[in-house]
Amino acid sequence: MLQAIEGARHSLLLEFYLVESGTVMDRFCQALTAACRRGVRVCLLVDGFGAQALSQHDRRRLERAGVELRVFNPLGLGKGLANFSRDHRKLLVADGRIAFTGGTGLCDQFLSAPDGTPGWHELMLRVEGPVVNDWQRLFARLWNESGGAPLALNEEAVAVGDMQMKIATTRGLRSQEIKVNFRRHINGAEHRIWLATAYFLPSWSIRRALRNAALRGVDVRLLVPGPKTDHPGLYYAARRYYRPLLAAGARIYEYQPRFIHAKVGVCDHWLSLGSCNLDHWNLRWNLEANQEVQDARLAEDVYATFRADFAQSEEVTYQYWMARPWYQRVWGFCRGLAHGLVLRLF
Repeated sequence: MLQAIEGARHSLLLEFYLVESGTVMDRFCQALTAACRRGVRVCLLVDGFGAQALSQHDRRRLERAGVELRVFNPLGLGKGLANFSRDHRKLLVADGRIAFTGGTGLCDQFLSAPDGTPGWHELMLRVEGPVVNDWQRLFARLWNESGGAPLALNEEAVAVGDMQMKIATTRGLRSQEIKVNFRRHINGAEHRIWLATAYFLPSWSIRRALRNAALRGVDVRLLVPGPKTDHPGLYYAARRYYRPLLAAGARIYEYQPRFIHAKVGVCDHWLSLGSCNLDHWNLRWNLEANQEVQDARLAEDVYATFRADFAQSEEVTYQYWMARPWYQRVWGFCRGLAHGLVLRLF
């Protein structure tokens, strides 16, 4: 992403949820400032909650350099439940030619800590071609909604390959395209369904689709966080859903080295990668966007990353799950139920 910023000549559109002052953001501030000096129009859209740790110093630094900074849905005491509506998308578009999307944030959680603790594990996708026009238009709609000045979009991107791509979005209960598309491809999968998510709290319909796929002989595998996570309670909440899936023949891997924050699913040769975790909260409140791709070569590349991650994970088997001591079952169930209820209340 930094290389794309350094190479931009006309425009940079950035939309990120988690934006925090630190080493990563300092590097982006420097790159965006240099872009402004070259005459590039730089538009940065951040979320009112996710960017709380972006210091006033860095905000002034960006604005003095010429960066157009806008905040989606700033928090307010009088907004009530509207405060829960968050822009969870992650997007960078350079010159209308290159787009990046996935699950990363502009923050230091993705770097190794000074004590050697590894940063979060994440995936991003770099795309070119006509689909970049769709990403620009998606950004422009929210940019205008957030008070940004009108954009003159470069929509001259041409085909550079033969992959089939489209953008899928979610905007709270008003639009559930990402979930609907996932469910349709899970139901239609014939060979493999491999899914990685930071918070395995899917809707009932997704759980049923995964279970039915496993029962009909599809290779269903889930890659989820192990004990290293940013929300330990959600680790237990996710485990409430293990038993029916394991009983149906699905395989579940808990990633061990660090927190896995990736959000990607592959069904045969179709994949969806982006910002959406498919959990209750994301689907109820957040603005999300995923890049969907139909391509056997890219799917095989993603399967390869899964295999590497499975090798660093502990597989949770049905035999292990049923043989756990009673106190572990009770403790896990109670913690998971408590956190699950909190999520459903909102």
